[in-house]
Amino acid sequence: MELIRKILLAAENAPGGWGPDVPRIEGFTIDQIGYHVYLLVDAGLVKGVDVTTNQSPAPEYWLTCLTWPGHEFLDAARDETRWKKVTGTLLEKGESVTIGVLQGLLVAAMKAAVGLQ
Repeated sequence: MELIRKILLAAENAPGGWGPDVPRIEGFTIDQIGYHVYLLVDAGLVKGVDVTTNQSPAPEYWLTCLTWPGHEFLDAARDETRWKKVTGTLLEKGESVTIGVLQGLLVAAMKAAVGLQ
């Protein structure tokens, strides 16, 4: 999930709204990033271009831009303190969750932070 968040942040920070084809993210390989961009496209959080070839070790996608759901997930995940609190709690409990559940937890934490819960 950390890589997913970093890819979304890289896409948002790209000038003009067009994401970098394959963002460079320290600690992750191009293959890992390309596969996670594919997952983000499949989940509808970004748009991308399939550049997978017969020689590709895994699905490979280039990132083009965030979608509206991608912006909404990123708005919930952007705050580093909130992100660490929610993901830290999940790690402590040994839980693995879907992106939808993670977003729901992040939104709940955001609401609590502004006194809406």
